[in-house]
Amino acid sequence: MYIDLHFKMASRGYLPVEVEQGFDKYKYCSVDTSPLSNYVMHPFWNWIVKFFPRWLAPNVMTLAGFLLLAFQFALLTYYDPHFYAASRVHPVTPAIPNWVWLVCAFTTFWAHTLDGCDGKQARRTDSSSPLGELMDHGLDSWATLLIPISVYSVFGCGEYGADNFDVYLVLAGIHLCFIISHWEKYNTGVLFLPWGYDISQVTVFIVYLVTYFFTYEVWKFSVTLPWLGTCATTQGFVVLMHFSSFGMSVPMSVWNVYKSYRDKSGKMLSMYESFLPLFSTFILFLTFTVWAVMSKCDIVHLQPRLFYWASGTVFSNITCRLIIRQMSNTRTDIFNWLLVPLVVMVTSIVVMDLAAYEVSILWWYAGFVTMCHIYFGVCVVIQMAGHFKIKPFSIKAKKDD
Repeated sequence: MYIDLHFKMASRGYLPVEVEQGFDKYKYCSVDTSPLSNYVMHPFWNWIVKFFPRWLAPNVMTLAGFLLLAFQFALLTYYDPHFYAASRVHPVTPAIPNWVWLVCAFTTFWAHTLDGCDGKQARRTDSSSPLGELMDHGLDSWATLLIPISVYSVFGCGEYGADNFDVYLVLAGIHLCFIISHWEKYNTGVLFLPWGYDISQVTVFIVYLVTYFFTYEVWKFSVTLPWLGTCATTQGFVVLMHFSSFGMSVPMSVWNVYKSYRDKSGKMLSMYESFLPLFSTFILFLTFTVWAVMSKCDIVHLQPRLFYWASGTVFSNITCRLIIRQMSNTRTDIFNWLLVPLVVMVTSIVVMDLAAYEVSILWWYAGFVTMCHIYFGVCVVIQMAGHFKIKPFSIKAKKDD
């Protein structure tokens, strides 16, 4: 009772009045040109959504899909905390049980399906709201951490694997693509859905199934790539991910923003105001990269999963705040306050000899930002639900077709 009252009191002024008023005027606008989405995924989702009961709230589907990915992440963390299980460099570490890969395929499939069906369920039950979109995209921003790090356990580190710092750079590239798409909407008013999302989900599902049937050893071979020569399969995946991020997704978003200025179809913000949403993300990537490179105990190799978790959680908080601002058509925050302790910590680590305390510092920061991010999410959901006079996880029952 006390906790419920505390959240209600704390959430009353979490979002400014102008943000609430901006949400009242919000209309969803998106463009999806992906052939996979339009000709395969959407027809499948349109068919399968009919099997969900009409009393099932779309937000329950959204949250359930995210929790499936969180369960997958936790399961792999238990069996493979340091990404040694699929590594030949660490033969004493037991391999991940084969049934886990089948569970991962199952959770990936249903998380993707629920993510694709929640909006259709909202329209089907006449329960669409800005809160639903915010929850959908907000949880997706956290899922950009869970999905690639879980896949990393398939390949592991070392021979025929990947380096932990290289994986961090891949994760940063994925995060950049995600926030760039919402920066694009912040400037144009239109969300251009990236092609890579559905392609990556289908690919990850197939990877888990192949690993289940043939074990992780199936990926232990070399490939020949143009300009790079012979390299391990995992290194090929890393190159492919970087090309997808910086060769396709980011340039398309920049082009769409440019067109909105050229055609005067966007918000026509000044250069400073246009790039303001990316400032906190730049500081985040810069600070964590400096920590990884300058760490005196090689923190990214000592505690890679925790390092990824901390950076990904702060990124999700930054992105959620941007999504709130672009949906409400209000000015974004200049600086995310969760970066303040991060900058102080990393500066101290670089200047002083804190090698003996770095792991403890990382544990503290990861726990701190996780609690802050969850608290932020709960407060925003409660405030928006109160503003729109809806129950976020229940709707009035409607008769089935």
